[in-house]
Amino acid sequence: MDLQLAQEEYALALKAGQKEYKALMVEGKDPFPQVLDTLLEGRNGDSVEDLGILEIPAELIVGTKAAGRTSAFTAGFLPLLSPDSEFATKWIQLCDAHLSDDGIREPILCYEFLGKFYVQEGNKRVSVLKHMGASRIPGIVKRILPAKDGSERINAYYEFLEFYRVSGIYDIQFTCPEDYAKLLSFLGKEPGEVWTEREKRTFSANYQYFREAFSSLDTKKLPMLPEEALLLWLQVYPFRDLKELSAKELKKTLSALQDDLFTYSGAEEPLVSTEPETKAGLLSRITAPSHLKVAFVHPLDTEVSTWIKAHDEGRQHLEDALGDQVVVRSYFHADDPQRAEELLEQAVAEGADVVFATTPQLRRSVLRTAVKYPKVRFFNCSVDTHYSSVPSYYGRIYEAKFITGALAGAMANNDRIGYIAASPTFGVPASINAFALGAQLTNPRAKIYLRWSCQKGAHQQDFVKDGIRVISNRDVPTENPAYLHFGNYGTYWLDDSDRWEAIGSPVWVWGRFYENILSSMLSGAWDKEDPHKAINYWWGMDSGVIDVELFDRLPEGLQALAEMLRSGIKDGTVDPFRRKILDQQGAVRNDGSHTLLPDELLYMDWLCDNVIGRIPEFDEVEPFAQPMLRELGIHRDSIPMEKEGSL
Repeated sequence: MDLQLAQEEYALALKAGQKEYKALMVEGKDPFPQVLDTLLEGRNGDSVEDLGILEIPAELIVGTKAAGRTSAFTAGFLPLLSPDSEFATKWIQLCDAHLSDDGIREPILCYEFLGKFYVQEGNKRVSVLKHMGASRIPGIVKRILPAKDGSERINAYYEFLEFYRVSGIYDIQFTCPEDYAKLLSFLGKEPGEVWTEREKRTFSANYQYFREAFSSLDTKKLPMLPEEALLLWLQVYPFRDLKELSAKELKKTLSALQDDLFTYSGAEEPLVSTEPETKAGLLSRITAPSHLKVAFVHPLDTEVSTWIKAHDEGRQHLEDALGDQVVVRSYFHADDPQRAEELLEQAVAEGADVVFATTPQLRRSVLRTAVKYPKVRFFNCSVDTHYSSVPSYYGRIYEAKFITGALAGAMANNDRIGYIAASPTFGVPASINAFALGAQLTNPRAKIYLRWSCQKGAHQQDFVKDGIRVISNRDVPTENPAYLHFGNYGTYWLDDSDRWEAIGSPVWVWGRFYENILSSMLSGAWDKEDPHKAINYWWGMDSGVIDVELFDRLPEGLQALAEMLRSGIKDGTVDPFRRKILDQQGAVRNDGSHTLLPDELLYMDWLCDNVIGRIPEFDEVEPFAQPMLRELGIHRDSIPMEKEGSL
């Protein structure tokens, strides 16, 4: 083979190396390969195991075992020494061998640590092969097995080892432990299920296809791994689409998701909006729409669901409040993903400018539709969104629970109060705890006995048998006070004649939310200024979205107390959680000196020390409640994933 070609390749590699070196220095990064011995300094408990010969993904070779001559290479193993150096001569000889019929056959020697490879022998071989575009490099590998320390990074690595054991794929390396289970569910695989050779080839080919499309994005501004991007993509598109989409079509789907990818990467935390936006700039007012077409998409109808009835009453309020500024249509029975997407598509086809999907179960269908129609504003009634395409909205119901808890404490003559919670989803522990703190406000001896409606049992009857005569049950769904007389809504007590008497209940006023959002759009105050932001609208009593419905025969003193608390919460002078709070284990959750942040309240997963009971796990609730827990359960990361797709 003509040595001239190998010399030309060295000149090209050297030029690329000098460019990479300068770029890394400008960015303040180490321009040389990582050194494993340095990374391992001070570590105890690690062990070593032989893996034999592996075909190593070239991009995962990131460093050397010892410091040695790392200054001869850039971080990407491109050469840095002059063409007349001994190093360059040996590099050119190796390149000449690679270009010959025989090629480079001898495997390198290296170590693997946390999914990355560090060369002990064969640095120049790696440099040549990487420069020449080799995707795999054969190597004899020893693994440094880190001691388990409970950290997220080490847990993720051990999940990777299990994933690699059954799949034989090294290219997928998540840093979040739960992500492997998510990927397997999208691929229709069970944890621990061994992959066939055909499945390995199919996945590897399609994943490489995805990576090439992902690399076409501005990934420097997108701090996430290709495998993390794949997880978000699979929430919108099935895996089989990777085999059917052209390269241009695949890039288009990724471009549509780019803002969501930015948010999903964790580059910016989701914004929790706790109050309506009221001010608009002059330009916003000029460009604001004069009217809006609005769609409501529901999984059920008003005849069978009080939740849907409440949102439909919100729709009526919206029409009454804004008149001919809005044209509203409702779509019912979006009760499975296919039907949900059909109705969402229909709403867009019929001209909707704004779409409200009224339950968390519609979140995935809304996301799939939203990325296709970026000019339509989609909202989902849920919490904990991580998608900039679909803001979520919910209410700070815990504020009203604090008031009904105070009333319950005053009415509980034997200091015992029953509480029937719905399901252990985001925000629910905050409501339980606010109720418990409210009860302590009027009765320091009050104990809250916790049951869950998503678990088997006749909870109300059991409370009565145990001598509990004050009970908090499901919240009144609408502003209709008649619900308080049904004996199973709100907080109530068993009087001396063994009759259920209402006390009061939190109530949702969805119409105020819809009016506020659409009024802000019409005025120009609502503007998606930062397309990378995922927004959770979590409004409370100060916005009018949450209120308390009180029984008309409530004792006058309690009526006055409730009004004082309601007024204080609205104007910010009363904060249910700004006091000393102990949890069930006696740990101090607040010393009383500060207000809990929205995230601390929304993701609360502990209970106050005067609550008797616990938060159930996924397998302890009834099947009807499990889909909601998969979406919004406070322990959702530990819930086994359901199979969705197929390789």
